[in-house]
Amino acid sequence: MTDDLLFTGGEVAGAGRVDLAVRDGRIAAVGPGLARAGRSVVDVTGLLITPGLVDLHTHVGPGYWGIEPDPVAWRSGVTTWVDAGSAGAYTLAGLRRVVAGTELRVPALLNISAIGLAGRTGESRDLDNCDTALAVDTIQAHRDLIHGLKVRIDRDTVGANGVEPLRRALAAADACGVPVMVHIGTAPPALDEVLDLLRPGDIVTHCASGIAAPLGPAVHAARARGVLLDLGHGSGAFAFDVLERQLAAGLGPDTVSTDLHARSVHGPVFDLPTTMAKLLAVGVPLDGVIAAATVRPARALGLSGGTLAVGAPADLAVFRVEEGAFPVVDAHRQVRTAPLRLVNEATYVAGRRLAPRLSPPVPSWIPLTDAQRAALAQRERDLRALLTAPLVGADGLAEQFPRPTPRSSDA
Repeated sequence: MTDDLLFTGGEVAGAGRVDLAVRDGRIAAVGPGLARAGRSVVDVTGLLITPGLVDLHTHVGPGYWGIEPDPVAWRSGVTTWVDAGSAGAYTLAGLRRVVAGTELRVPALLNISAIGLAGRTGESRDLDNCDTALAVDTIQAHRDLIHGLKVRIDRDTVGANGVEPLRRALAAADACGVPVMVHIGTAPPALDEVLDLLRPGDIVTHCASGIAAPLGPAVHAARARGVLLDLGHGSGAFAFDVLERQLAAGLGPDTVSTDLHARSVHGPVFDLPTTMAKLLAVGVPLDGVIAAATVRPARALGLSGGTLAVGAPADLAVFRVEEGAFPVVDAHRQVRTAPLRLVNEATYVAGRRLAPRLSPPVPSWIPLTDAQRAALAQRERDLRALLTAPLVGADGLAEQFPRPTPRSSDA
């Protein structure tokens, strides 16, 4: 049964070994020695059980950057995929189709540019696309899906428009009572000009960018007034040396997200557990890393997940904790060593275990190194060899339709 489960013997960060009961897709009880009667028991002894991970910055909508989330979700523990601006008002219907076709939770941040991320960049160079009234109307009509706004502020995206797209996003956000996530990158406009506009509850993603290098008084001032710092790793927006300097200055990220998209899923990001290991590599404690990938991002957008509290959705991730020395790499090929890593054993959404899924081919416009192409080809060969071999031999089968016993007269 998927609506009446009991997970036994698992470790919960901060609570030790407990049982966890699920009923009707929600967490029914958490504690030691829960009754087993009438429940399907899932033994997770020796494993870590967490809320389903909440990735605050992903791209699963249509366009240049989008990926299919399901093939990554079942093996990574991410149950909530916040689509961060893939869709604008003109392209939201495409994101709706993605949401309808997945078992996962996909809340969205609406791009202030109505064309969304149909292309690689430049969506806010034409201010006619950054229509505040249209954004407000779109949010109001899609409150079930949209939980905030997204705007990319860097030289390539905004051209000569500076922070005007951000001002328009903030105006729409004020009208609707939602936060804004702002992408930072190559100046102009100046980083301080961006940060000074943000309100409590707004989110700076790519907060440890080696390109934007968010350090200094404006970052401290933004954090002090309640602006949230989100890692947003991506293909070019995370540098270990910047993060280490931020941590030393008391500016560690509030949330850890991947910015997982078609150019980062094959590296340097790979998935959220790998990104979490990168925080472990610079000394962030495991409990803090888990919180940054569960309860904190959920709270940032007012989502119902990210917790194991009774009554919460039974979105769960089960991990094996491996200790050792694990090299991890940032967007600039700097390497650090993580003391442990989380290896996903199972992922549940509303009490339903996700089934394995294979990823589609890489789009032709995505640049890959020769090493990445070779690794993908080898993975395909390995999967083909695994799936074309008979599953078991004769000793692993049962005779499903036994032959009748011969009668003596037939001898």
